[in-house]
Amino acid sequence: MKLPVIRHFQRNNTPEQIENCIAVLESYSEYNRITDEEMDVVGELITNLCGAVEVHQMIADGMPERDAANTFAKKVLGSIDQ
Repeated sequence: MKLPVIRHFQRNNTPEQIENCIAVLESYSEYNRITDEEMDVVGELITNLCGAVEVHQMIADGMPERDAANTFAKKVLGSIDQ
């Protein structure tokens, strides 16, 4: 998870565009000849894209952009620590 990447995706794309990209990457990840390195990159991209969708939703629910991004980051880091 990279917060600057999540912010970039969130600021420059609609939730629909991001969700379409996630669907394409998930489809690609099912290809049987994908390498481990490629899978790591795709996984990282999907993680950041899903974060951008979640930040979009928090903003739509009325949370300021900065707070939404920071709240998401804290949520992820908190779940990793458990």
